[in-house]
Amino acid sequence: MYEFFTNTYFGIFLFILGQCLAVTVCVLISLAFLMYADRKIWAAVQMRKGPNVVGAFGLLQSFADFLKYIVKEVVIPAGADKPVFLLAPLLAFILPVISWAVIPFNDGWVISNLNVAILYVFAIGSLEVYGVIMGGWASNSKYPFLGSLRSAAQMISYEVSIGFIIVGIILSTGSMNFGDIVRAQDGNFGLFNWYWLPHFPMVFLFFISALAETNRPPFDLPEAEAELVAGYQVEYSSTPFLLFMIGELMAVWLMCALMTLLFFGGWLSPIPGISDGILWFLVKMFMVFFMFAMVKAIVPRYRYDQLMRIGWKIFLPLSLAWVVIVGLFAQYGLFAGAYARWTVGG
Repeated sequence: MYEFFTNTYFGIFLFILGQCLAVTVCVLISLAFLMYADRKIWAAVQMRKGPNVVGAFGLLQSFADFLKYIVKEVVIPAGADKPVFLLAPLLAFILPVISWAVIPFNDGWVISNLNVAILYVFAIGSLEVYGVIMGGWASNSKYPFLGSLRSAAQMISYEVSIGFIIVGIILSTGSMNFGDIVRAQDGNFGLFNWYWLPHFPMVFLFFISALAETNRPPFDLPEAEAELVAGYQVEYSSTPFLLFMIGELMAVWLMCALMTLLFFGGWLSPIPGISDGILWFLVKMFMVFFMFAMVKAIVPRYRYDQLMRIGWKIFLPLSLAWVVIVGLFAQYGLFAGAYARWTVGG
């Protein structure tokens, strides 16, 4: 049996397909409980109970909502471009899913261990804006179209600052592989070896940029009900609307994974002497998601002009200046991982 899955094309195909299905199913199930946690945290801040009826402590509320969306009728506006209208939510869902192919959950626990994994995630993330634009344009209505344009401008603006922050991490490590980045943060001082310390200012910039990139509050301006009805997905219902929402939440969960890998040591244990593992990775991801949820609950929404001004006039110069500073540090060997790789290569 082992030879079948390692020496035959069909066996290798089945093995890879099984890995993809396992990761996808686990991520989708985790999204249901993340949505539950998001609603409970928001409710706790507002001193109310939140979901507490469907299932024990309301744990099945997300699954009930999922079932509700599935059984509803799919309504397509008469003037909509039907093929593009249906393709947009599929694109918004599929792109975040395939990004998980290069995310390592533990040392060696990754579907595709690419040497350019960061470029892969960044390229896939830059394509997600097309699902939003297609959904707004195909609806044949001015309000979804305006919402999609705002979302496109917002996502592109903050991708630039995220890209420069990631360049600083690459310079520090000398690699674009997530496994190498995590291993470069390993050391005898536990969490003080992680990149949150040398890249401390960029942790905040990355977190805020991730909020804007994924349209999370207080930067959920493309979906601002008081301004644009409901943004680019106002004409969607049932399963297509659900795909938009799942894709957006999965992008948030992916940003939690990226912050964990880039700044907080991935699967590494924060306490010397305690073994590393996937449990640490999941705990760190949920702690980052908790911050996403708290920001949603306590920070008021920004105006659109304020959001764009922060992205272009503050975050872009700061992240670009940080790349220059990190490049100078790496040139003189202050980042051991980059220095060792450049010495061997040069």
